[in-house]
Amino acid sequence: MKHQKLLITLSILFITVALILALFVVYTGIYYKADASAIEAFDYSGFETVTLDDGTIALVPNAGYDTGIIFYPGGKVEHTAYLPLMQCLASQGVLCLLTDMPFNLAVLDINRADGLRDGYKQVESWYMAGHSLGGSMACSYVADKASEFDGVILLASYSTEDLSQTGLSVLSIYGSNDRVLNSVSYTENKSNLPQGTVEYIIEGGNHAYFGTYGEQDGDGAATVTNREQIEITAEQIIKFIG
Repeated sequence: MKHQKLLITLSILFITVALILALFVVYTGIYYKADASAIEAFDYSGFETVTLDDGTIALVPNAGYDTGIIFYPGGKVEHTAYLPLMQCLASQGVLCLLTDMPFNLAVLDINRADGLRDGYKQVESWYMAGHSLGGSMACSYVADKASEFDGVILLASYSTEDLSQTGLSVLSIYGSNDRVLNSVSYTENKSNLPQGTVEYIIEGGNHAYFGTYGEQDGDGAATVTNREQIEITAEQIIKFIG
């Protein structure tokens, strides 16, 4: 009887684990894919593109550079969707390291930035950046490494970590037509950012247009083009890092 009960318990446990794994596979298998044709339409130059062993895409300016950005992509968004934004920044002399997250979820590898700076000793100013979930995870990463970074760049995102006393410079950008960003959570978590945080609202911008992956479920309609939002974003980032 005891063996029978144990067998039943183990069978239930096995089925439960199998169902959880199946649901995880289904959930992560549905994600926003980068729009290859949209990416090809961008024609920025002045940098070299290198894919590192961990899948990170490094966009290295041809001329001398002393500023670097490590970027965490949005949740369930293919990381290459952010290539145009990274290219726009790299064309203006900023080293960009675009990370590739497991199952397109930065929450599964918050420490992906570890070691990425080692190959770029000439960089004097480092910034963590990210879109949506990626931005929140970038904040989680930098929370106990604040002295190693100059600042954080948030795109349609917010920090659940208290960065208010870190001395980091923070830029927060979102679109006026964003219907994906939780406005209540955004407002409630503003106190986690340092005084002097720069907030910029892109009039007519939405949630998805920081990348090139098409429209996002539940998002508002943008009244600016995808290219315009990306270039406005890059302009504000360049102004911020100065």
